[in-house]
Amino acid sequence: MFVVIINFPPIKEGKDAEFQEWFSWSNTEFANQKGFISRKLLKPLKGGTYAAVVEHESYETFMAMHTSPAHDEAGKKVAPLFDGNPAPRFYNVVVE
Repeated sequence: MFVVIINFPPIKEGKDAEFQEWFSWSNTEFANQKGFISRKLLKPLKGGTYAAVVEHESYETFMAMHTSPAHDEAGKKVAPLFDGNPAPRFYNVVVE
């Protein structure tokens, strides 16, 4: 299994609800992609920014989704909500 942990940049003032709605909408879009397992949005308990955990069957299936038209559309919709750019980190699961 392949996992991406995405640290999102700060969300613009007053845009939290819109960001959460976008994340929910984009989950339904990405769920149809081959190799998709799950995608979860995390909100810190005290300060900080949102993060996401994305699980895919493999790096290859993740990259196919990441370069898809659905991903491009989702990126265009969310970019105006950010103050900066997301920072993804890639991992292979070695123990479950």
